[in-house]
Formats: sequence, structure tokens, C-alpha cells
Amino acid sequence: MTTAATKELLDDRYGRRRGPGRRIGWIVLGLVAAAVVGSLAWTTVTSAIDTVDVNTTGFTVHDPHTVSIQFQITVRPGVPVACALEAQDTEHGVVGWRIVEYPASDEHSRAFDETVPTTAEATTGLAASCWIP
Repeated sequence: MTTAATKELLDDRYGRRRGPGRRIGWIVLGLVAAAVVGSLAWTTVTSAIDTVDVNTTGFTVHDPHTVSIQFQITVRPGVPVACALEAQDTEHGVVGWRIVEYPASDEHSRAFDETVPTTAEATTGLAASCWIP
């Protein structure tokens, strides 16, 4: 059996502490961890709010100097958007491009069909990227 005096002797010998020191350390560590998690969550939310998703849904080659590109954008309502459209040839060289800007809308997703002039016959057309101006 261990008595209180023996327990104190063993605690002193092996460095076990009593009192609030250890508890305060865990509290501080918990607060720091909560702050880091909160900061990461806030960064993720703010970067996701200002993103624009774009999906090319199709293209139509009208003649050697014109291609139409169909695409859909998804963005937070009330935000204007600008998009870069590209027409490419068989070797994926850019033969035409155009920047289009759209005013803010109350809709979350919108579909567009835009015509891009080309310098040579295009074999594909795509919405390369969209952003918030």
C-alpha cells in the first residue's frame, strides 16, 4: 500500500507535478488548435465564395473563320464575370480568342453561346477560364 508521504516522495523523485500547471498547458494548446482550425476554415470559405466555375458544353464550327462556343458559368449571384474563350486547331494552337464580360445577375448558373472569329479553321472551341473582374 502506498501512503500519502510515499506518493509525494515518488512524485518529487520522478518529476510529477501537481496543481494547475499541466491543466493550463492543455487549455492553451486547445485554444491554439481552435484558432488554427478557425483560421483554415475562414480561409477556405472566403476563397470559395469568390470562385467562378466554367464548363464548356459544346462548340460549332460555322466556317473557316468562325466558331461558336457554348458554355455554362456558376458564380455567386450579384457578381459580374469575365471569360476568355479560345478556338484551337488540330495541333491545339490558338487560332482565335475573345474576352467577354457579363454583368451581374440574380442567377447562380447561366448558359451562354458566343461566337469567336478565327484566323484559320478551328477544330475545337472552349471557355478557357472565367474570373471576377
